[in-house]
Amino acid sequence: MDWLSEHAWAAWLGIAAVLGAAELVSLDLVLIMLAIGALAGAVTAAIGAAFVAQILVAGIASIAMLALVRPGLVAKLHQGPELKLGPSKLLGQRAVVTQRITGLAVGQIKLAGETWSAAPYDEHVTIEPGATVEVFEIRGATAYVHPVPELGGD
Repeated sequence: MDWLSEHAWAAWLGIAAVLGAAELVSLDLVLIMLAIGALAGAVTAAIGAAFVAQILVAGIASIAMLALVRPGLVAKLHQGPELKLGPSKLLGQRAVVTQRITGLAVGQIKLAGETWSAAPYDEHVTIEPGATVEVFEIRGATAYVHPVPELGGD
């Protein structure tokens, strides 16, 4: 028992290592919080505190990590970029008119490297080839677009 009392820091470090390795399997962020508590116990043992103090520090550190740090980490890991799939990812993008677009005749645009059928969002607008447009809506295989005003002029 003398060895354990003299090398309690090593025992705490071993516990922390086992918990850290187990976290790599579980990926719940619970065992790593307990491992940090064990590291706090190792530091407490290294400075020569009593075993009861080591247990208290390790327990308090673990509970604090679980209550204060883990929820924020879990929320951060579970949030991600909003995924837009299908035609909705094209909304708001700009395209170039390749065939005249009017309210009476569907034209064509080059959008994201593909040719799309296009109609004006405002049926009273005529858009000539070469103009830059913004995609406002997609219905079926037709993009409804509006011309982008050109900045600056002579």
